[in-house]
Amino acid sequence: MPIVPPTHSVERSLRRAGARTVVGLDEVGRGAWAGPVTVGAAVTGLRRPPEGLTDSKLLTELRRRALAPVLADWVTAYALGHASALECDELGMTAALRLAAVRALEALPVEPDAVILDGKHDYLGGPWRVRTVIKGDQSCVCVSAASVLAKVHRDGLMADLGEAHPDFGFADNAGYPSPVHRAALEELGPTEHHRLSWSYLDGLPKWRHLKRVRAIPGPGGPGLAESAGEQLALGF
Repeated sequence: MPIVPPTHSVERSLRRAGARTVVGLDEVGRGAWAGPVTVGAAVTGLRRPPEGLTDSKLLTELRRRALAPVLADWVTAYALGHASALECDELGMTAALRLAAVRALEALPVEPDAVILDGKHDYLGGPWRVRTVIKGDQSCVCVSAASVLAKVHRDGLMADLGEAHPDFGFADNAGYPSPVHRAALEELGPTEHHRLSWSYLDGLPKWRHLKRVRAIPGPGGPGLAESAGEQLALGF
């Protein structure tokens, strides 16, 4: 089926409601075993986007890499924010996503009046005015642009990290699950770039002792143990 290009319809509705600067946000790296979670922020205005723009996951690697520099020149402004593997472990994924998003927003040269956030879960919250859009990375121009810029940047970052750890195949899997990645983990154990609260360690008896469990204060006080990997299973 042909890919339906993204539009400015959500941005236009926010502008009609008084927002002058609208920013699109998208994340990459949420489900990875290693590396940071990265959030891209893009301001595009209402201009016609470059040909072929859509959700980064629907594009080939070659197309993404060709499109990224075009987008970097085309957008009004963009920025990237990261939360490290250690921060993902210590904070949990929801808080790590917010941290990365805040870093991206604060790095922008403009202050947003409204944010379009891909997905149904608002991990950003106040003081920003947030509109969540399911599959926004396919349907909203500014979110699509943020998606491609974030994906290409994080893939490059993971390839750089992989130079010191060639057995893990980071240049190919970007820290996500893969047979090569799992085989390296079984043999060598996690690197300093791995998230040690993720559930993949449960399947690695040799390295299971490294698993980190984060204590989350609940209604009755401290003591509820919940790993970031378990949060992913819950859809956060």
